[in-house]
Formats: sequence, C-alpha cells, structure tokens
Amino acid sequence: MSDSAIPLDDASTVRGRVVELEAQLATERELRAQLERKHDLLLGAYQALEQQLELIRRRLFVAKAERIDTTQLELEFAATLAALDALAGAPTSASTDANTSAGAGGSGSGDGRGKRTPTGRRDLRDEDVPEERIALTDPSLGATAEPIGTEEASRMMWRRAGWVRVVTERIKYREEPTSEAVSDSDATEASEPPMARIITAPLPPEMIDRSIVTASVWAHIASSKFAFGMPLYRLEEIFARAGFRIDRGTMSRWLEQLGGTVGATVVEAMRQEALRTAFCIATDATGILIQPIPDRDQPRRACRRGHFFVQIADADHIFFEYTARETSAAVGKMFHGFSGYVQADAKSVYDFLFRPPEERVRDHADPPEPDRAVRHEVGCWSHLRTKAWEVAITSKNPIAREMLARIMRMFALDRGWKKLPHPEIKSLRELHLRPHVDAFFAFVEAEYERVKDQRGLLRSALGYAVRQRGALTRFFDDGRLKLTNNQSERELRRVATGRKAWLFCGSDDHAQAAGNLLTLVASARLHGLDPEQYLRDLFRALPQWPRDRYIELAPKYWTATRARLDAAQLEIEIGWITIPPPPEQASAS
Repeated sequence: MSDSAIPLDDASTVRGRVVELEAQLATERELRAQLERKHDLLLGAYQALEQQLELIRRRLFVAKAERIDTTQLELEFAATLAALDALAGAPTSASTDANTSAGAGGSGSGDGRGKRTPTGRRDLRDEDVPEERIALTDPSLGATAEPIGTEEASRMMWRRAGWVRVVTERIKYREEPTSEAVSDSDATEASEPPMARIITAPLPPEMIDRSIVTASVWAHIASSKFAFGMPLYRLEEIFARAGFRIDRGTMSRWLEQLGGTVGATVVEAMRQEALRTAFCIATDATGILIQPIPDRDQPRRACRRGHFFVQIADADHIFFEYTARETSAAVGKMFHGFSGYVQADAKSVYDFLFRPPEERVRDHADPPEPDRAVRHEVGCWSHLRTKAWEVAITSKNPIAREMLARIMRMFALDRGWKKLPHPEIKSLRELHLRPHVDAFFAFVEAEYERVKDQRGLLRSALGYAVRQRGALTRFFDDGRLKLTNNQSERELRRVATGRKAWLFCGSDDHAQAAGNLLTLVASARLHGLDPEQYLRDLFRALPQWPRDRYIELAPKYWTATRARLDAAQLEIEIGWITIPPPPEQASAS
C-alpha cells in the first residue's frame, strides 16, 4: 500500500513515533558522549596516577639519579640531532661527546668523561704521611747467615689521636718602684715608701671565656658536625672513649656561641662584600626541623619547619642563611641591595626579586631602607631536564625523550667550553648553542599547544619550558653565567646529610648559628682549605683581630692572611698574636 493510502491518523502517529525515536536517539547519543568524556577523564586520571606511582616507586626503590640510556636516545633522534648540529655548525668534539653523557643534570649509563679506571696496587710511597719502619728477622737462622739486603713492602696503619692537657703558665713579675716614685715619697713625710708591685701576665682574649677546652677542640666539634654530619651524641661517645667526656649540651652551647660570634663578624663582612661586588648569586632552599620551646603547661609538640637558603656568590663565598619562613619578604631581605644576576629555580618566592624597584618599594610595608637594586633572573636547565626525565621514565613519551636528547646535546656542547675565557664562551654559545636553543623552544611551544588542555606530567614539563624561556636563555648574556644551578643543589646536600643524623635544631638561634658555621665550612672547601684547620686558626685569631678588618679572615683571603702571620704564634694553642698591617700597607712598605 502506498504512503498516500495510509490514514491520516496513522500517518501522524508514525511521524510522532519517529520524532519520539529521534529525540530518544539524540538523548542516547548525548548520554554516550557524556560517558565517553567521563571515560576519557577517568582514563587520563588513571594514567596520571599510574605515572605518579611509577615515579614514586623509582624514587623509593630505584637509584635516585636521573639515569637514562643516552645511546638509545642518540639512535632514536639521530636525524634530528644531526640536523641541529648541521644548523649550528657544532664542533665535532663536542658533538661526539654527547653520545656518552647525559649532561650536567644527571649521569648517563656510560659516563664517558675521560675518567681512567685505576689499575694495579697503589704506590703507598707517594702518600704524605709519617713513616715507621719494622725490621723482620728470621730467628731460625744462626749467626752464620749474613744479611745482604732488604725487601720492602708498604702498608697503612692507623694510630688513634687522643686528648692533650694544655697547662698555661702565667708569668708573675715583681716590679720595683722607679726612682721618680722614691723621690716623690721622700718629699712627702707622711706617706709610706712605695712598695714593689706583683704583676701577672694577662690572658689573651678567647672566643669563649673560661672554657675547659681550646680552639682546636671547638674546631674539631664544629667540623665534625657541619662538614661530616656527625651528631653531638656520637662525638660525646667518641670523646669519652678517648679518655675525656664532654656532654652534648655543653657542645651545643659552644656551637651556638661560636656561630653567633663568627656570624656577626667574619660572615657579615663576607656578606657585605658579596652583595656589593658579586656578579651572580645562585640560590636554593631546603627544609630543617626546629625543636619547639618546652612548656610545662602544654603537652609535647611536634617540631616546626624552618628553611636554610644557600647563596653562592660567584667563586668567592658560600652562605647558608636560616629563615623561619620561606617567604618573599625573607628572600628580599637576604638579597637587599644586591644588583646583578640571580640564578634560582622557578619558585614563586623569588619572583619578588625580579619585579621593578618601584613596585618592590611600593608593596613592601614601610621598609627601613628602600631596595632599588635591579636583578636579572637566570633559569636552571637541570630543573627542566628533571621534569622531562620524570615523564620519560614513567610513560616512555617520545616528546619527553626528544626533550632529553636535545637538552643532552646542549649540555655536551657547553661542557666542552667551560675552561675557555668568558668572552670566548659567550661568542661560542651565540654561534653554536643559540640554534639548538631556538629550535628547542620552537619544538616545545608547538607540542605545548597540543597538550595544554590535558592534565599530566607532560603538560607540566612543556609548560615550565614555555613560561621560563626568558630565564632559561639568560645565560647568553655573559660567559660567566651557567646553564644549571647544580652547585646550589650540591651545597644543600650538607644540610640534607646532616639532618639525617642530628635531626633538628634546638631553636631559631641555634639554626642561625649552624648556618654561620656551615657558611665557613663550605667557603673553606670552596677555596681548598681544610675546614677543621681553618676553623682552628680562625678561632685563635678572631678575638684579637681589628674590627674593621674581619674580611681578611674570610676563607677567600685566609691563605694570604695566614702567610703574613707569625706561624709560631699561631701554632701555640693559647697566646698572643701579632696582628700584621693591612694588605695595602704591607704592599706599600
């Protein structure tokens, strides 16, 4: 039957049914689309959690170093890297070096940096240590055997050092009255004749008055704790085993007093010089636990969290600054008055440093002295590399792996120039490294546009690169600037290693004193000084040193200063030291 033969009532019913079915189909399609979107969201969340779980598992149970098979990366992106090298005109030696290293941000599967594995036994005759000789005879041979020579072999022995009691003998003098005093006495009949005076030689000033130990013990305690992470309770046991016990509470008070004294003198002079003359200050921060103040009316409370900031001023000084809170105000106070480059990660607390001076002065609540310094941010490529590495090891994402390969090549190129003069480094970077960097950011910006609406580690890594482009390319300004802030990370390991052993600081004052001693230990190592020997000499000289010349005692200048001192006077544990003239006067004379 044709459509025209269908009754009107039936036709309207069919059309209504069709409309109803079409509406139902549209509803089902919309529901299906919603379910697919939810499925995609849940799948993305599941994959993100899976990546985070893999990342946590690697951090807990696998080596923490950012290791990756660089040879495989070279194979995967050989064509891309070859094209970049051709574009940049990269030197052959630097290009080939990239095949064997993961760069400054981490170590590759094969180090390939020219390190030669030692072979054979060490020649102990080259060691600069005291020598003892032991002659071994053969008791079984009679008097008929005649010695004709020896056969020598060297081994190392250990002799435990111990306590030494230092006895100071203060000479007493009898001073007879002078002839003038006798004549004055004769002129006055009522007065008695003058008597001889007894004078005792005065004690020289010391870092801690009336202490039962000397500077060498203070230096040993400070270097053991802050150079090697030794907790005081272990030192207490070691001292007792050596024959003389010192309780940890006494040592703690000594360290607080010593740290406070050097902080107000030598460290403050170092800081003022760094803020005035440094070209670039690299900085980073880590947490430290602070013991709460005991209160009998309240139950035991958990430790609160403080922060140690490290500041590396060129190759001159290293500072550890304690702050109770990690805020922009605290950071601004540390860098107050410094103009130059600041290398840091992208934490928001550092943003305050790089704002225009007029904004900082306006927003800072009633500053005692307005900070109108101008600073430039220098980024860290190792932080970017870490983000790309996290994506690469958790999801094997090819974009992240290509980011690693490109960054690896940049590190390899720049590493080959680090011993050259700074102007030459700057020109080589512009010639050979600039094309790599420009191509890298073109690559990440294009990939970021594709994933910017997707949550996950990849978007985080790409977004970090896009947002930090200005800071990450700042190293082109000067050959003295570095691509990474790894030196700050390495210095913070001193705090990270120490807090595993000594767990917390007793108070904010203790933490600040610890930061001052950490400053001197790190700066001493920076300039090739033995921290314990340096601290011992410093504790001997500082109480007698002129107040306006504390900078001469800084590790940077200590080798030159010590050469102008009387070595015999300095070697004595207690005694007066002849202060030499300032360096400019000594050179003029």
